[in-house]
Amino acid sequence: MTHSEFSSESTIGAEIARSWLLVSANRTEEFDSASRSRADQVVLDIEDAVDPKHKDGARSDVVDWLSGGGSAWVRINDHTTPFWSDDVEALKGVPGLRGVMLAKTESAADVTETYDRLGGSTPVLALIESALGIEESTTIARARGAFRLAFGSGDYRRDTGTSADDLAMAYPRSRLVVASRIGNLPGPIDGPTVSSSHPVLREQSAVTVALGLTGKLCLDVDQLPVINEVISPTSSDVTWARDFLADFEARGRVIRDGSDLPRLGRAQKIDKLARAFNINPQA
Repeated sequence: MTHSEFSSESTIGAEIARSWLLVSANRTEEFDSASRSRADQVVLDIEDAVDPKHKDGARSDVVDWLSGGGSAWVRINDHTTPFWSDDVEALKGVPGLRGVMLAKTESAADVTETYDRLGGSTPVLALIESALGIEESTTIARARGAFRLAFGSGDYRRDTGTSADDLAMAYPRSRLVVASRIGNLPGPIDGPTVSSSHPVLREQSAVTVALGLTGKLCLDVDQLPVINEVISPTSSDVTWARDFLADFEARGRVIRDGSDLPRLGRAQKIDKLARAFNINPQA
């Protein structure tokens, strides 16, 4: 099974989605507005965002909303907790469920058991939040049912004592990029930016792109336009790509030198994303 076997009702497919908006399952009044926001994908959170004594009610509210016409991903509790089994049983077969984000994934078995318990057709987005998860990321990416990897950067820092400095966080991010490539998954999703400053968010989203991650978790709808803009190809990128592709066709698709194939691949990727994200070339 590859990620292309999964589908999403979003106009931006989950395999290329840039912004992943986390919404606490306690805030049912925000579900509809989140689904109408600029988020490429919405994730209803019944894990860290919900106190243990409120898990049952929050889970029930999520199932009711999804069953009543809503559509979203759900972040479920990690495999080591008693809540995990309740989550997968409640969500199995729910019509509006796009997929699950599995918290604190640390092994391929975590992914596969979740996938199997959900019926063998629901994509599992593995949220990796620990040193062990990072080191096991390649086997996790190859697990049956794995759809995409995501970085739980806050919990990773807590687990390892690492600072939020870009250099300190480059290793785990790069590990997820390499693991995703080895597992033939789409690019991984970076952790959220907590700051409400748009310049800080823009800078951190640029680091996300520079390291090869292709999405970002988000905690606030106000962050969505910045994330979507920075992670998308620029208008000048699109101009270059389409000019290159037009020239390539005009010369009969002849490869002239060793740089043509890499540039062709880059141009095709940019063109595909630009069409999906509705980005026009420079006038």
